[in-house]
Amino acid sequence: MQEPEPSNFNKDIFDIINDKQQITYNELADIAFSRGIPKESLNKSLYFLEQSKAIASITNAGILTYYVLQDPNVLRKVLIVEDDKNINKLMALSLGKGFEISQIYDGGEALPFIRENKPNLIILDLMLPNKNGLDICQTVKTDPDMSDTKVILVSAMDPTSSRLKGIQNGADYYIKKPFDPAELRSLVTIFLKKKGKVFDPLIDLPNEERISAEVEHYIGEGEKYVMGTLHIDNFATYARRFGEKSAIVILRLISQLLQEIIKTKAPNVFIGFLNSDEFVIAGPNENVESTVAEVKKEFAAVLPFILQDEGYRQIDLDINNLFDSNQVPKLSLTYTAMEKEQLEERRKEILESKGLGNGEIGTYTYEELQRLFDREDLDVIITRDANGVKLRVGKSPEAG
Repeated sequence: MQEPEPSNFNKDIFDIINDKQQITYNELADIAFSRGIPKESLNKSLYFLEQSKAIASITNAGILTYYVLQDPNVLRKVLIVEDDKNINKLMALSLGKGFEISQIYDGGEALPFIRENKPNLIILDLMLPNKNGLDICQTVKTDPDMSDTKVILVSAMDPTSSRLKGIQNGADYYIKKPFDPAELRSLVTIFLKKKGKVFDPLIDLPNEERISAEVEHYIGEGEKYVMGTLHIDNFATYARRFGEKSAIVILRLISQLLQEIIKTKAPNVFIGFLNSDEFVIAGPNENVESTVAEVKKEFAAVLPFILQDEGYRQIDLDINNLFDSNQVPKLSLTYTAMEKEQLEERRKEILESKGLGNGEIGTYTYEELQRLFDREDLDVIITRDANGVKLRVGKSPEAG
């Protein structure tokens, strides 16, 4: 570490993060408290570790998470493709030191440069002279020699359709302009230098451990704190009709919509992913209500573009007629609030089945979480691991 350690730096903080490889601030604070580490020492140690590039942090789904980084002396190649020279410069300055940065201002020059220089990550504008960003992204992600390259799209275009098209073409993340330099720096750092499994914004949504902690938090909170599930209606039918790849695009789209809403409009809301066709949402009642209303509105706005990309012509896109004719599974979002009494009753049953009585359960399994949320009849199962996201759809009801 290059900078001198502050007087109240506690090496245990790095050891805790290194052991977990990634950990939320709240989890870290609980462990620190149990070891008698003062909060001031925790916060100053985290600041020092980030400045030393031993760790990096990002807020994902409303949760501040810290990640251990690889050797900071190993340079990663970053290519910025942005025709506005001032914005291109700002992007480069935002990344700071620790990257080998190349800058291009013309889309037509991007692919030859990428093939020759093999950057690890591309920051890509959409509106470019001679070749647009979506074409560049699609070419990179479908070429076996380049497909491992991470792509972050940064655009001032209306995200209603451009975010969807970016995800469909394999983009790893989408940021709206004007962008937050700190967010861009954190994303690039974690994508390229995170120790352990590759960062994925869907995979890294809160897992069973964090959802479990949020369930316990909800039980202990008052009436103004709510929890429920956001269900993708007819998702299994859609996946059967259009395939696994199209279905995963829908999951990634809704995930990014929720993350964007929470980041900009409802910072106190929690999101988790139940490895099926549902997301868990919790937080202050009015914030959850506004988040649900906003994501429903955003999803309804992008739905015509989803159908258009599945082969329906613009002239055919009277959505209600398509749904009524059963030509297309009716995708929509439904939020169901969780009654605290029912949740506590199911929690009691799970505790008793484990022989724990009224004790602490720790972390629920995904199967137990699905019981808690009354979702044991799953049509869709998602598996998340270091190799990415896989989707399995159950037997069609028509098949008997």
